Amino acid sequence: MAMTPVALTRMALVLRTGLIGAAVLLTGGLAAAESYSAGGLQIGSPWTRATPKGSTVSAGYLSITNKGTEADRLIGGSLAPASRFEVHTTVTENGVARMRQVTSLEIKPGETVELKPGGMHVMFMGLKQPLTSGQTLKGTLVFEKAGTVAIEFVVQAPGATSPAPGGGHKHH
Repeated sequence: MAMTPVALTRMALVLRTGLIGAAVLLTGGLAAAESYSAGGLQIGSPWTRATPKGSTVSAGYLSITNKGTEADRLIGGSLAPASRFEVHTTVTENGVARMRQVTSLEIKPGETVELKPGGMHVMFMGLKQPLTSGQTLKGTLVFEKAGTVAIEFVVQAPGATSPAPGGGHKHH
């Protein structure tokens, strides 16, 4: 039985819509932030923002939850295209927000520490290349007790204020 031109057009539209939906789901899954575990720590949604060409610094954001019974400290880390990784806090002095480096960040048992825009964050300095939206960049977090944890930072749009919604879980 031959299909009419109208039926063929409808079938083509359904197929195209399905393919576009599948592409959106796949792309969203690749760009979504992940979760990582080390000892009693759970690291959630590491992300950063895309940088303009020529920029040599960026900030990274994530959450760290201590589900263990002992405090641990974030004492360092890395990001593949950066020469330096520092933990910073934002303090307001005389109405002016300023960043200050901290040597370590304690995560007490039962506590979640949020590193987010406008507050505590990590700085990536000496970037060797621009960070592009949609990229996934290899990095590490170094903890006093849990040791070195391999993670990946998802690069969001330049104005992003939070990680991409959704996402899978990865346990290391």
